Amino acid sequence: MESVLKYLDWTSVGLALLAGLLTLLLLEIFRWNSSRNRSPPGPKPLPFVGNLPQFSKDQMAFIRSLPTYGEMCSIYLGRKPMIILNNMQLAKEAFVENGTVFSGRPLLPLTEWINKGYGIILANYGHSWRQQRRFALHTLRDFGLGKKTVEERVAEEAHYLIKEILKQEGKPFHPIHQFMNAFSNIICSIIFGDRFEYSDKRFAKLLEILNENFQLGGKLTAQIFNLVPIIKYFPGPHQKIWNNFEALKKFLLEIVEEHKKTLDPDNPRDFIDAYLIQMTKQEAKEDSTFHVENMMMSVLDLFVAGTETAATTLRWGLIYMMDHPDVQERCHEEIIQVLGFDRSPCMEDRTQLPYTYATVYEIQRCASITPLGLIHQTTEPALLRGYHLPKGSTIMVNLNAILTDKEHWKYPDTFNPENFLDEKGQFCRNDAFLPFSLGPRVCLGESLAKMELFIFFTSLLQRLKFSWPPGAPRPNMDGIVGVVRSPFPFNTICRSRETTH
Repeated sequence: MESVLKYLDWTSVGLALLAGLLTLLLLEIFRWNSSRNRSPPGPKPLPFVGNLPQFSKDQMAFIRSLPTYGEMCSIYLGRKPMIILNNMQLAKEAFVENGTVFSGRPLLPLTEWINKGYGIILANYGHSWRQQRRFALHTLRDFGLGKKTVEERVAEEAHYLIKEILKQEGKPFHPIHQFMNAFSNIICSIIFGDRFEYSDKRFAKLLEILNENFQLGGKLTAQIFNLVPIIKYFPGPHQKIWNNFEALKKFLLEIVEEHKKTLDPDNPRDFIDAYLIQMTKQEAKEDSTFHVENMMMSVLDLFVAGTETAATTLRWGLIYMMDHPDVQERCHEEIIQVLGFDRSPCMEDRTQLPYTYATVYEIQRCASITPLGLIHQTTEPALLRGYHLPKGSTIMVNLNAILTDKEHWKYPDTFNPENFLDEKGQFCRNDAFLPFSLGPRVCLGESLAKMELFIFFTSLLQRLKFSWPPGAPRPNMDGIVGVVRSPFPFNTICRSRETTH
């Protein structure tokens, strides 16, 4: 070996390495050109990293540019093409008419590292996902009834939320904790059988790391991890995602262990009790997917999805109300005319509060909290608009494009509740309203989220008035694009409506 090294010099080694790198680059360019020729058009990618630099530079601008490539386009967040569906007709053709083919979930390296594909939201389309989703829907429906219906719980929590917010009356504050605590208490009452006080510091910390993971999960950190998963063995910002996830699991595991000690199989109290009972019933079945890992991930899915998305939407709603005080006043006047100051709103009030109801929908449309939805994967080879998609192709629907499509909205680019009102001022639905996605993978908690948003929003505007602090700069309305699109931190000032009246 030493004799060989004598005849080598650093120049030769450098040239050999350079030749190797150039060969790799040429092979990558050849592979990339071949892939692009078989895929729909899209922004030009770079070798190895694809469109990651463009996407990371300005995510919302990049997403808004995608429809310019056609109803169907390709982007590369790494080396593999991702097909983007840019209009409602194409999304329905794929996710509804061919739902079983387009409802898979890819097991990305970050997903595999964190949850190993268990649970509901990120689980692949198949036997386990069907069992877990069916059980979750059935059990959530069961525990929506009892001593208090979910609607009554939401109305009661709205009172706690208003009381908590009024502690900051007249002072600038950022309402992120209050909103997250309020929404999490609804899902916690169903899953854990209890709610958490706004002053609970440990729970406040958990909500903080939950929000942090939602932001980190959609940033460059996560994309780099999916490109180079070996970095999980090294220090870096990706370790923060892991540590936060472990903290959430530890919190849930403690609750599960407490439930095991006090479980009465004849009187289940909540979702966890029901799951523990189901595990016992199914333990003898070979095809059962009810085990501790699936329980932990299903509970975490429900907890996470039931907190972050709705709370983020309501924060956007506050920004739109402060930006459009005329809309806020019109909602308040309508609410007071129907409910007065004392009666809590309920879902039956929607027909008598058409403008307020339309405003809630318009907030969801403009907030567009999942601009590209969640990633899908084909479960078998498919043909879509002339393109042959092999099994395992990754697909996303451009919900932001659909929610701002000029063909479907009267005022696509501005905040205006008239988008959901007819000529008589009555609420009217729009088929292009798809914030919860569509098809078999439609959001599990859609009905709960709609109820929460209407009752919380109506309760807040019934009792409170929100405005920007004097001289406060308006936040960048593109927001922070992570797993969900959330607003940049902002301050608001609230005042009691009863004192002003």
